[in-house]
Amino acid sequence: MENKAILSTEQTRFEKIPTQIFDTSADASRTVASEIADLIRRKTEKGEKCVLGLATGSTPTSVYAELVRLHQQEGLSFRNVVTFNLDEYYPMPPDALQSYVRFMKEYLFDHVDILPENIHIPDGTITKEHIAQFCAEYEAKIRSFGGLDLQVLGIGRTGHIGFNEPGSGENSRTRLITLDHITITDAASDFFGEENVPRKAITMGVGTIMAARRVILMAWGEGKAKIIREAVEGPVSDHVPATYLQKHPQASVILDTAASAELTRIKTPWLVGEVKWDVLLIKKAVIWLALKIDTPILKLTNRDYMDNGMGDIITEFDTAYNINIKVFNDLQRTITGWPGGKPNADDSTRPERAFPAKKRCIIFSPHPDDDVISMGGTFIRLVDHGHDVHVAYQTSGNIAVFDDDVVRFADFVNDFHEAFGLEKAVTSLMFEGIKRKIQEKPPGEVDAAEVQRIKGLIRRSEAKAGCRYVGIDDSHAHFLDLPFYETGKVKKKPLGEEDIQITIDLLNEIQPHQIYAAGDLSDPHGTHRVCLEAIFRAIARLKKENCAWLRDCYVWLYRGAWQEWEIENIDMAVPLSPEELLRKRRAIFKHQSQKDRPLFPGHDAREFWQRAEARNSGTAKLYDQLGLAEYEAIEGFRRYYF
Repeated sequence: MENKAILSTEQTRFEKIPTQIFDTSADASRTVASEIADLIRRKTEKGEKCVLGLATGSTPTSVYAELVRLHQQEGLSFRNVVTFNLDEYYPMPPDALQSYVRFMKEYLFDHVDILPENIHIPDGTITKEHIAQFCAEYEAKIRSFGGLDLQVLGIGRTGHIGFNEPGSGENSRTRLITLDHITITDAASDFFGEENVPRKAITMGVGTIMAARRVILMAWGEGKAKIIREAVEGPVSDHVPATYLQKHPQASVILDTAASAELTRIKTPWLVGEVKWDVLLIKKAVIWLALKIDTPILKLTNRDYMDNGMGDIITEFDTAYNINIKVFNDLQRTITGWPGGKPNADDSTRPERAFPAKKRCIIFSPHPDDDVISMGGTFIRLVDHGHDVHVAYQTSGNIAVFDDDVVRFADFVNDFHEAFGLEKAVTSLMFEGIKRKIQEKPPGEVDAAEVQRIKGLIRRSEAKAGCRYVGIDDSHAHFLDLPFYETGKVKKKPLGEEDIQITIDLLNEIQPHQIYAAGDLSDPHGTHRVCLEAIFRAIARLKKENCAWLRDCYVWLYRGAWQEWEIENIDMAVPLSPEELLRKRRAIFKHQSQKDRPLFPGHDAREFWQRAEARNSGTAKLYDQLGLAEYEAIEGFRRYYF
């Protein structure tokens, strides 16, 4: 639900665009869809056309789903609606997998009663010499309908709106534009490789967007938090085109909680006005202060608090000395070399229980390498300490394998038969067929079923190798192949009943004392988010059924591949020695199809093992800066209470 608290001008004084924050993207999407629906109905009552500017990408999909629901269940008609889409890749056939024409049909147009002649999307097939004329006509069409009533926007990591990349002018209009390298990198997953992403696009201009009577910019997830702060609180600049919206009289920003994380009123609320201090907020503020002035927690003084807008903590609670000790001790107690609990120890201030001494543990890994990338050191420690450790690989990860690897493995099977004098007629035919299907597949298209299966087997064999290196048997590696993922495309199906039931069945089979799950919600491809939702919904159902083993189960959320937990959110910090960090690296190396250059690297060009080590070492350095023990690396976990 929306944050209903009435915010004072002081609380939002850093924000230059009206900004609403919702608990979840689903809540926010329903609110945006409701505003669009109300506008359509008002226009219908007046006998007028409703002219909408629409966006693509993952951000508006839930809005479109709600509009479809309103049409199918509540009679919302789109017959008076005229739409103009923001952009389209160039060149781009309309039936291509990544085409925005296809996107809009799949998510909205094919499910509502909009008239085909009222749909307008930039044409990715026109010849280059006709683009200027097409763009001028696109602008003229928008004007012929009286302009845009409402423009829906997402935001890219460059701050682009539409495909208006940094450097776009405030008065720019619909045109052909060259995409920024960051935008190309971010789009790589949709195109099965960066080399397949078009380098250009046709986009509405900033001036076209600014001419809309109402503008709504939406953003979900932690990955958008930094650019949202720039867009909402930063100076107007062509370096971040979204900042132009600060000049729009009817623009607003709609966020979920994760995307709001860097806003001043969320990240450091004590800097914008009075706050209601509690234990967690004090901890967050003290850590922020220590890092800001580069002073260990135990050396902070009353003057440090006063000079940095935190004097009311001292006034309301205690001296700096006592507050420092309290926060320092809280942090100290998160550190444990016994992630499964220390046997026969006083566990009253430890993050994990001492009993039972040997626990059943299950590590949920969204992709077949997240277990070792994100918590490989803890995985190794749990096995070394004799716990009964299982890994559940939630998806096959098959779309993240290069075609060359498929040919290489198929070739090996073919040569294997020949080398040992085995019957090879069938494998030879299969090998030739696989090569042909790969060669004939257009760039960016879905693999044939046989190719998808081989790619899944490659990832599966690597996951088994990683488990064997860590020290668990193949029987403790569970490959769930959740159906939501198995589309062969980056776009997945919604989480379904079968996904949840598969998860429930495995949990009931193992009856774990510990569940480890990926809380790395910055994953740009969304799989981590869906996999976590499957676990949460399974746990909720088991709890509702009064499942006995669940009462003695802790759930720990890990991160690492894309982002690390903030120090104040870490409930268990597992330190790693240089030798353990090296063992973790070697476990990651077992995933050879993801080595050197992963197919979907996201916005970080480093290999996954390099990212993981940098994050783990960075966490250790932060603990050291705060005055705690100095370690080589730390893996952080946050406990999920259900």
